[in-house]
Amino acid sequence: QVQLVGSGGGLVQAGGSLRLSCAASGSIFSINAMGWYRQAPGKQRELVATVTSDGSTTYADSVKGRFTISRDNAKNTVYLQMNSLKPEDTAVYYCSARHVVTLQNYWGQGTQVTVSS
Repeated sequence: QVQLVGSGGGLVQAGGSLRLSCAASGSIFSINAMGWYRQAPGKQRELVATVTSDGSTTYADSVKGRFTISRDNAKNTVYLQMNSLKPEDTAVYYCSARHVVTLQNYWGQGTQVTVSS
């Protein structure tokens, strides 16, 4: 099993920045990709960004150029630097980690990000 604990959400004005962190513990050897998803009220959970253990990244089109995902393998931690935030970025952000064999996703508890206009 893998446990994920996310932090760093909050309230920020449009144009501001926030940095999310997510620390993984447990069966770390079993995970490959880590990432962030978000879910706004009344909407489905959507991918924000992912990073593999070798540093390859993917981003949703809506956040490209504004968000940066990074990973510290020594600390088993993934970060999401969010710049130029927009009100439409408001959501609960969930950290995820994917099992390297089963491709099962593990989830963190979610952290609220609210961007005011």
